[in-house]
Amino acid sequence: MTITVSNLVSTAHLHSVTIATAESCTGGLVSAALTDVPGSSAVFSHGYVTYSNSAKTEMLGVSVKTLADFGAVSPEVAAEMALGALRNSGATIAVSISGIAGPGGSDHKPEGRVCFGLAVTDQKTITKTLEFGALGRQNVREAACNQALALLHDAVHEMNTPLRK
Repeated sequence: MTITVSNLVSTAHLHSVTIATAESCTGGLVSAALTDVPGSSAVFSHGYVTYSNSAKTEMLGVSVKTLADFGAVSPEVAAEMALGALRNSGATIAVSISGIAGPGGSDHKPEGRVCFGLAVTDQKTITKTLEFGALGRQNVREAACNQALALLHDAVHEMNTPLRK
């Protein structure tokens, strides 16, 4: 099945799922992709662009200690971002993205590393870290956006399978 944003939006609408985003390195690309679809206002709740650490703490409630212990580009911060977006928006599902789009990075956190969080009401929050590599800033941002949309697509479809209790 081909993943399309319009399919994601229509499936979410069909099942009364609302979506929130918490974006750092993508700077709102996921929110823009969702809102490019006509009718997305029925499912898109909130989009948080929290590029700075202070925005992550102030807008999403990410712990200063978590940021200090793990850094902004970490599964721990991605999980707290997704949970904060879910809690603050009242949405059904929230995705978060934090990464190093480039140029730059370090041996410990290289360019192209992106951490994702996915929080769903009454379910365990999951995280995923991908190494896109030094593809260039725009390519990393676009790849991260596409991955976040795929995570949302899969979660929305999984939430509404007949076998789900």
